[in-house]
Order: sequence, then structure tokens, then C-alpha cells
Amino acid sequence: MTVKHLLLLSLILLCRGGVRLVLAEERDVSWVKISDHAAWAPRDSCGEVVYKDKMWLFGGWFNSNELGPRDVWSSSDGLRWELVTKQAAWTHGDLPTTLVHAGKMWFLAGWYGGRTPSASASNEVWSSSDGAQWHRSATNTPWCPRLGAGGVAFQDKMWILGGATRYYDADKRLLNDVWCSSDGVRWTCATPKAPWPPRAYHGALVFDGKMWVFGGGDYRPEYLGYNDVWCSTDGARWEKVVDHAAWSPRIWFSPVVYRDRMWVLGGWSDKPSKNWDDVWFSRDGKDWQQFATKTVWSPRHEQSAYVFQDKIWVVGGNAWPLVNDVWRLDVPESFLHQK
Repeated sequence: MTVKHLLLLSLILLCRGGVRLVLAEERDVSWVKISDHAAWAPRDSCGEVVYKDKMWLFGGWFNSNELGPRDVWSSSDGLRWELVTKQAAWTHGDLPTTLVHAGKMWFLAGWYGGRTPSASASNEVWSSSDGAQWHRSATNTPWCPRLGAGGVAFQDKMWILGGATRYYDADKRLLNDVWCSSDGVRWTCATPKAPWPPRAYHGALVFDGKMWVFGGGDYRPEYLGYNDVWCSTDGARWEKVVDHAAWSPRIWFSPVVYRDRMWVLGGWSDKPSKNWDDVWFSRDGKDWQQFATKTVWSPRHEQSAYVFQDKIWVVGGNAWPLVNDVWRLDVPESFLHQK
């Protein structure tokens, strides 16, 4: 039996099992490596946004026994990266919540210090229009300090969703509160307790006129992984779309919106410990298809992902070890409509 026939048989079996697999390699749609080593040091858990026709990378994590980076980088092509500032004014650069709102880049929450005695979570809010000069809008918001929270810009407001109050500690709390603000100073609680289970390291997106929350869970001291999907039009009332999506429960993955679909990229699961290199997409949050390609980045978690120049980009992350490579996927607009 030829490889082509094996691929076709696999597709038939997967469809019968309830999982649809898009074999993109048959149409020469695949990930392209742009750079083995970007100018910034290998890392994961960064903040990332697309702003002023550039990809931006903030802070991140090197290891748990030293203070994390506070640098800011930008790139207009994924190959050449410019160091905008070596040390930003914010300190909590590990697992922050970052987004673009009202013509500025925003940096919320985050973790500082790994496992060192000075480790802490943040409820500060910072903004910048150039990545070098940062303005602190709030030092003590009504939402508690946290890391690994979801964040979106929706209905002319910034939203922060869930997260964890501590990183490694047994006395931490997972959160499922939802807050919003138009200016970063005044915050309103949409709900102190959403119906989705408390979680961190989850996906949060705006798609089809709604906010979406999916996946995530917790890392230590006890692993917790979800693959449920929820949506809301106001942050207070949430609809459960599906209990178990086709992709495996995971944390530390990347969510993006591309080609009028939601995408899930990579991530990590425990029991057994596993990094993922799979790619999934959905138009409704309920039915997910796996997007299989001939080449793909190595299995990893807490990579940075962008939709930029009409392509998906995957940058850095933790592939055991940390990496600083850059990958790009260009899916023709007509390709997915043929499936």
C-alpha cells in the first residue's frame, strides 16, 4: 500500500471516529521556518501583540531560579528583530496578559521571580504606544493579582478572564472572574464567578461577535487540563458550546483567529508529560478539525503566536529546551472552503 493510500485510509478512519483531519500536505500548504534563531534569547511565556504593522514580544521566562527578562522586541518580517528596550518599566513579564486597545499596547497582570523568594503576581496595568515608554494606569486594580489570565479587546473595552493567584504554590487559587475596562483605570466586574470552571493558561478570543474561553487548567501542585469551550456576548452570561473538544485537554497553548476560524496551536498536557505540535481549527467552537502539514514546528508549549501579514506565526516557546525559532503558515483563502 502506498503512502498516499495510507493517508487516505487514515483520513477515512478518523472521519468515522468523529475527528476530521485536513491533510494539508497533499496541497503543499505547510509551515515554513523563517529563522532558526531570532535575535532575542530562547524563552517562553512572553506577552505578544500585533501593533503598528509589527509583531511585538514582551518579557518571558528563562528558568525558575532567576528573575525573568523585561525586554521588548519588534519585527516587521519575523526575520529581523529590533530590541526596543532592554528593561521595560513593568516587572511581571512571565505569563502576562497582553492586548491592543484604544491605539495602545496593554500589559496586564503576570508573574515575577519564578521560584525565588521575591516571586509575586501582579494586578498592575501598563500601556505604551512605542514599546519603550510605558505608562502605569493602575497599581492596584479591583481584580486580584494573577498570572496566566485570558485577555481580549471586545466592545471597546479590555477584558481579563480568570487566571491563577500564584504559580507553584499549593495555597494559590484558580479564578473564573471576568472584568472589563475602557481606560485601564476603572474596572467593572462582569461576573465574580463565571459558569466555566476556574482556570489559568487557557485560550481567550473574540470571534463571531462573542468572547470565547476554552481549554487551560493548572500546572502544579496538581495538573488540571480542560478541553471545554464556552462563549459569551457580555462577559456575564456564558454558554457551554461543548464539554470535550476533539483536541486533547491541555494548558499553555496558543489561540488565534485566522481565516474566519478559531485555531488551537500546541500546548502541554501531563500524565504523561507531553508537548504538542498539533493544529486545530473550528468555525463554531463545537466541531474541530485537525490541520495536518508535512512540516511543523517541534512540539512545544507557551510559544508566542500571531496573525500577521495574513499568516499565522509561531515564535519561540518551550520545546524542552527553550527555543527562539520563527515559523509561518500561509493558508490560501480558498483552501479551507474546499474542505
